[in-house]
Amino acid sequence: MPGQDWNRRTVLAMMGASAASAAMSSAQAQQVPWSTGTAPAKTKAPPNATDCHHHIYSSRFKIDPNSTLRPGDAPVADYRLLQKRIGTSRNVIVQPSTYGVFNDGLIEALGECGPGARGVAVVNASVTDDELKRLDAARVRGVRFNLATPGGATTIEMLEPVAKRIAPMGWHVQFNMSADMMLAAKDVLNRLPCQIVFDHLAHIPQPAGAGHAAFAVVVDLMQKGKAWVKLSGASQDTKVGAPTYADTIPLAQAYVKAAPDRLVWGSDWPHPSEQSKPALPDDAVLFDLLAQWAPEEAVRNRILVDNPAKLYGFA
Repeated sequence: MPGQDWNRRTVLAMMGASAASAAMSSAQAQQVPWSTGTAPAKTKAPPNATDCHHHIYSSRFKIDPNSTLRPGDAPVADYRLLQKRIGTSRNVIVQPSTYGVFNDGLIEALGECGPGARGVAVVNASVTDDELKRLDAARVRGVRFNLATPGGATTIEMLEPVAKRIAPMGWHVQFNMSADMMLAAKDVLNRLPCQIVFDHLAHIPQPAGAGHAAFAVVVDLMQKGKAWVKLSGASQDTKVGAPTYADTIPLAQAYVKAAPDRLVWGSDWPHPSEQSKPALPDDAVLFDLLAQWAPEEAVRNRILVDNPAKLYGFA
């Protein structure tokens, strides 16, 4: 009967609205290890907002003996406190240089986080097909070349052989590299057979910012549909510093203007390269920077939800 049909539709609509409401993330005041402050983020994270760059550390994980950066433990349980504080619900765990190509800890962390997590591993040119399959099954979707940290497990010479191996899997290559390295590798980057992701605003130096030659290289790759940039690491190349990181704003806004569909956001928690400094970053402040970098809510939602879904294969 019409009345019964209307009632059924009403109930279903109410159930859908209730489920959507339950899925909404809301930031909470929260003390988080390796983070300054406790206040929640002021910027509201949309449902399925994704932190596309953070690390997990444990004294149980096998260390690369050549690594030089060895922060304290930062387990999944502590990271979940960060999610409560800033309101994100999906995440991408990036294998840090500390563990080199020993990815067992990454796989363990991905299992603990569950289906809302993806990973970026570190491999070298000798990686086996079985290892790549194991990583893919664990929801790894890219490999990282950390060329900026001494003692890294990868070199620029390994780049093309590794890229050819992972391209058929739909994976990407993620770079932590200086602007000078990027300029020197421009031709190699342009001929890679897979997608490219640049860490931390592509490490464009300040105060040159968007006027630096490396910025033009990155934007060209983005507009060709070959590259992505992580709007992350505001504290790493700033000359102004906390709490405003004001010199990052024109650079990030230039990326947003040039290619808003090729950007993702990341926290860089637990800020391994910042732990020797007098104060760690305030993660709520870093998340709120996104509202200045991308003032339009629709664009922010694309950066936080839609773009990560495409790059990392979230449903």
